[in-house]
Amino acid sequence: MTDAVKDRISARIAEVGPALVDLSNALHDDPELGWQEHRSSAAVAGVLSEHGFTVERPYLGLETAFRATSGSGDFTIGFLAEYDALPGLGHACGHNLISAMSVGGAIGLAAVADELGLTVEVIGTPAEEGGGGKIELLERGAFTELDFALMAHPAPVDVAEAQPFAVTHWHVEYTGRAAHAAAYPERGVNANDAFLVAQVALGLLRQQLPTTVRVHGVMTNGGEAPNAIPEKTEGRWYVRAETTEQLIELEKRVINCFEAGALATGAELSITPESKRYAEMRTNEEALDLYRANALALGRNFDVDPVAATMNRASTDMGNVSQIVDAIHPYIGVGGEASNHQAAFAESCVGSEAERTLHDGATALAWTAADVCRQRN
Repeated sequence: MTDAVKDRISARIAEVGPALVDLSNALHDDPELGWQEHRSSAAVAGVLSEHGFTVERPYLGLETAFRATSGSGDFTIGFLAEYDALPGLGHACGHNLISAMSVGGAIGLAAVADELGLTVEVIGTPAEEGGGGKIELLERGAFTELDFALMAHPAPVDVAEAQPFAVTHWHVEYTGRAAHAAAYPERGVNANDAFLVAQVALGLLRQQLPTTVRVHGVMTNGGEAPNAIPEKTEGRWYVRAETTEQLIELEKRVINCFEAGALATGAELSITPESKRYAEMRTNEEALDLYRANALALGRNFDVDPVAATMNRASTDMGNVSQIVDAIHPYIGVGGEASNHQAAFAESCVGSEAERTLHDGATALAWTAADVCRQRN
């Protein structure tokens, strides 16, 4: 690929740079949770429409999903956009930047689409934070027309290769029987004790688990009053493993711990998936090498603190997309001391350093997509 092509991509991204910053800031200032991103998806799709993309929204029956298309070439590149926020933390995972980088990369690449024989798409994917929006889209037929899919995710530092855990998301509920805790304790079935037994069992189980797996969660309802035996308790729990196969085996052991709580107390147990399983990532190594070279050419740095780099282990439903489409999911640093899912990280996802990250991410993605196209043609 000639430098002139990359120069035209860069020039186009710089031209729309103010609109990209405005989009990122608007999403950041108005965070919406998964499956509720009505204003966010409209804002992202709106910028693409304003810059020549044909937009289908809603997409495949999902109200906050969309597909935007430009060009008509035989090789189809798909930029993925995420825009859901975290409960209580806003955009502490930087999805405002993900959307803006994907929009910028797509607009930049569209400037050379005819020359490269490309069709450029942006697919807006809701509910990445535990809802599995990409999996729902996959099951409805999305992504199958893509030759290559990509996105970049904010992190404390730059890490080229995503190595996410496969993950299961569960809603766990115990149902017991309420009673006065002082006058009639023998009439109660304590759903809170059931959760306590389960958590003790899980804590002991961790001693025998590989270091590469994770089991963690929170109680969202632990009872209402100290003098009433809790009739219902609820929680949300995640189970993570290196592969989907390992995850399925691990799930059985974790379910045994929750069943122990029910057996010990007499409470009824209900475990309900909150989404389909997120798969591990299958990275296209050739494309990843191209991304790494492009990011280095922009002045990015991959010689980073290994502890700061572990955001690349975070689970993502992009892993499911990568099982059927060649894909990359690099992480790009926003600087600062905060890490993802901290309030301070949300603050790092706006401002001058975040704007540089946005520009670099959009450019590196677009350059990489163009390189992939040239190598495959």
